[in-house]
Amino acid sequence: MSDDRYDVIIVGSGPGGGSAAWRLARTGKRILVIERGDYLPRERENWDTDAVFRRARYQADETWTSSNGDRFKPGLHYFVGGNSKVYGGVLFRLRESDFEAQRHPDGISPEWPLKYDSFAPYYQAAEELFQVHGTRGEDPTEPPSPLPYPKPAISHEPRIQKLADDLARAGHHPFHLPMGALMEENGKGGTLPHSPLLRCDPFDGYPSLTNGKADAQIICIDPTLAAHPNVTLLRNAYAERLLTDAGGGRVTGVAAVIEGQRHTLHADLFVVACGALSSALLFLRSGNEAHPDGLANRSAQVGRNYMRHNNTTVLAISKDPNPTRFQKTLGLNDFYYGRDRSPLNDWEFPLGHIQMVGKSDGMQIEAEGLPGFLQWLPTRPFSYIAEHSIDFWLTSEDLPRPENRIFYRDGQVHLDLTPTNAEAQARLREKLRSMCSGLDIHPHLFDRTLYLGKDTPIGGTAHQAGTLRFGPDPATSVLDLDCRAHGIDNLYVTDASFFPSIGAVNPTLTIIANALRVADGIAARL
Repeated sequence: MSDDRYDVIIVGSGPGGGSAAWRLARTGKRILVIERGDYLPRERENWDTDAVFRRARYQADETWTSSNGDRFKPGLHYFVGGNSKVYGGVLFRLRESDFEAQRHPDGISPEWPLKYDSFAPYYQAAEELFQVHGTRGEDPTEPPSPLPYPKPAISHEPRIQKLADDLARAGHHPFHLPMGALMEENGKGGTLPHSPLLRCDPFDGYPSLTNGKADAQIICIDPTLAAHPNVTLLRNAYAERLLTDAGGGRVTGVAAVIEGQRHTLHADLFVVACGALSSALLFLRSGNEAHPDGLANRSAQVGRNYMRHNNTTVLAISKDPNPTRFQKTLGLNDFYYGRDRSPLNDWEFPLGHIQMVGKSDGMQIEAEGLPGFLQWLPTRPFSYIAEHSIDFWLTSEDLPRPENRIFYRDGQVHLDLTPTNAEAQARLREKLRSMCSGLDIHPHLFDRTLYLGKDTPIGGTAHQAGTLRFGPDPATSVLDLDCRAHGIDNLYVTDASFFPSIGAVNPTLTIIANALRVADGIAARL
């Protein structure tokens, strides 16, 4: 294996690496995809709430240290398809304004060096590749697109349709979520016999036992391997470090640990797509004489400017039963901007995004250990609460700060994080709570913490971005506008590391779109 040479080596098989592999496969060049993990096993535990959430069966078995000295397990998943194996499947374009500087109470969300128009055709290609369901024109914050979504929106079930109707009557603008869900509906509220995703399938945070989630394995890796013999997937291979020539201007190989043995894998071009946190760690591990502080780190920005959304999952109690089986179909962006652009927001700063999330079951509610439920409904069993639960996901923007970073100290991984925009998240939660009475929902919200993994800080690793930001100036960025490492001719990055800011919608579609954009540049070079 050490003697093999490839045209391109891609490190990571998630949305960034998988999409790049899918695009580059058509060049006919020899491509190797290195994946740290194996295929996620298809087993009963995929849909077992206790196994997935309480026991974190599929979560990486690692321990990191937070900025306050606490030890925690990061919410990472090392499988073919990466974290997309357990993602929620919502595939948003960033809003046009997300590419511009935005003022928040805790600082400025910086301007991107490339604007929405540079990404628009790749967003369309990404939506087509991942078979996104949606309806154009419902969301008032949606950026322009001349083409419809490739698949029709997934329909609301009756209780969620009533919620949408009640919101619209109150002057809001609910919309169907853009979903990467492989569901084929029959027009009668059910699914077709051969639909990979069924209405009764657990979805949010669970692996898909039926392969019904549009994740990077199902959409990119497996079809590419089947159609292109020039592409090879190497599983259970840990990329220990990137090796360079003596001058440090070119990467010459990947030092990888495979089944306990060290190998060196060679190529002409290299693409790193391990996820924002893991990619930064790989760059830091790859320091040498030419790059004493880590690869491409003359700006001292590698690992810095880490962002993750302020995410909260809350449960409310519907006054009527909520028998919805697939709840994740509705979103609301009426508070996405400040009051100058979002009239329903009475604050001058942006609040963020609201959407439905997977339906709670009795085991989840009991596992949460929420005393608030027992105080409010002391005579009601957890099953009753689950039958009446209606569940929301709230997202507010996090700001990049150089002090928020991932790094090594004494051989251990440290993640320093000072949260930003907490007031926006609190105000968004209060907006939702205050709306409940008019929606036939009791005005009480309860936090669901297990959704992101037990004992994992809710902001720890969800929606990670920004650790290898791109920009035209090598003094303030790690990557150039083509997402090539400054000063290293043949090293590219295609995960969310490149983000200068993160907006307040799921970053996955932007990762895919940018990976296709970068891969187009690499293909032209090849």
